Amino acid sequence: MNISRCRIIAVGKVRKAWVQEGVELYLKRLPGLTVVELKDSSREKEAEAIRAALRSDELPVMLMEQGDTLASVPFATRLDQFGNERLAFVIGGADGLTDELKAAARWQLSLSPMTFPHELARLLLLEQLFRAQAILQGSPYHRA
Repeated sequence: MNISRCRIIAVGKVRKAWVQEGVELYLKRLPGLTVVELKDSSREKEAEAIRAALRSDELPVMLMEQGDTLASVPFATRLDQFGNERLAFVIGGADGLTDELKAAARWQLSLSPMTFPHELARLLLLEQLFRAQAILQGSPYHRA
């Protein structure tokens, strides 16, 4: 899996400086990975904006409570199985994703059974993408 073929589509802005610092750190470590920020609004308007932001050649990965929960190594393995496909990781707003978006997902992913603010979810996802890349490349960053 080439992480640079991934994008994150996220509803809402990162407002906390310490979260923004972490986001910037991982974006530097993951060249080519981009984040598209969408304005928070009603679930329906957010869904419309998400659909508009998704490219036709991207497979949508919806982050949601009910999604698959994976440890880091199985997450890396699952990413690797997508090969050269383009992935768009979608983080909804405070009210979550519409049923229509959930149904359109190629993969439903949960970062944890716990609920996180969207800002923190973005940072956690970036760290896990970096960790997955390190695992797949045999880097010492990930220690089992």
